[in-house]
Amino acid sequence: MPERSTSEDGTGAPAYGAASPGREQTRQRVVEAAIGLLTRGGRDAVTTRAVADAAGLQPPAIYRLFGDKDGLLDAVVEYGFAAFLATKHVDPEPQDPIEDLRAGWDVAIEFGLANPALYTLMYTEPSRTSSAAFKAGMEILRGRIRRLAAGGWLRVDEELAAQIIHATARGAVLTWLSLPQDRRDPALLSTLRESMVAAVTNQQPAVEHSGPAGAARALRAALPEQTSLSSAEQLLLREWLDRLAAEA
Repeated sequence: MPERSTSEDGTGAPAYGAASPGREQTRQRVVEAAIGLLTRGGRDAVTTRAVADAAGLQPPAIYRLFGDKDGLLDAVVEYGFAAFLATKHVDPEPQDPIEDLRAGWDVAIEFGLANPALYTLMYTEPSRTSSAAFKAGMEILRGRIRRLAAGGWLRVDEELAAQIIHATARGAVLTWLSLPQDRRDPALLSTLRESMVAAVTNQQPAVEHSGPAGAARALRAALPEQTSLSSAEQLLLREWLDRLAAEA
């Protein structure tokens, strides 16, 4: 039986990527230490040595656990997206889908303002948004958009709506954080939110109005639930609905 190799930090723990008892608890401790440094001193404060000291480890342990500093930052971002995801309330049948959209947007803003350094790390580098928790959050957003479309409230394509909602929330937070304290006007946030709502929704359900575009969007949103059509028929119908929905 081969001897177990000793890690660089002398703890006898397995090398990077291997499983070991307590490994996840140690990772969690390191991530929380990194977030504490990030919160207090910004990204520049998150050095390998500072994180190791804060977590009560030797610097080589960071490389053993995360591969490199980027791996550590990826873990911090994943933690941030998971924390953000935990703040999201999902109502599958909201009484008012537009108010539900506003509430979801407000939750995103509140998280960003409460966690400025973490939010900035999460959203200023596109490569960080490959996180599983980020994708789960986007699915919640797409669910809200599908409910708007199914009710005839959506005035643009679903994917465009997702991009508008996400971009306005991210832009609102990052703009707010970039402003000096004495120039931060809450009207900026409420105005951007209402501009977003006006851009993606109708004041009245489009299916109550003449014209095929709103009805096409509503039918397209409900299409995945239909079982009476074959896959080929669904693809053909979706192509037709895409064309009709684009005629708004």
